[in-house]
Amino acid sequence: MFEQRKLTPGSWRRESVERSAAGVDGTVSIDLGKRSRELVQEAVFRAFNEAQLKAKIDIVRQYMDGSAYSLVVQGGQQFDNLRVDSIEVEDKDYSGAGVSCVCEIKYTQLSGS
Repeated sequence: MFEQRKLTPGSWRRESVERSAAGVDGTVSIDLGKRSRELVQEAVFRAFNEAQLKAKIDIVRQYMDGSAYSLVVQGGQQFDNLRVDSIEVEDKDYSGAGVSCVCEIKYTQLSGS
């Protein structure tokens, strides 16, 4: 459906809860563990005309429903529990073979694997 140019997985974020009590020196820190990370994918979509290009981009937009999905990239690396947050069309290029565009797709990986 599209050609991946670049995939940038961000760093995992850890969450913690800090609590203190009056009259007690210091705080208690409760580690809640690894929570989520952002992934940014740069992709090129190609089609014969503008309508076909829009249809391909709309397929990705359908996944922006708050559910978690899996993504398998070139080389077989798999990312599970991904939520599709946004897709932005950056550049469109018209040529004799049709139309293409560069898109940036942002995901949130909800838990690690």
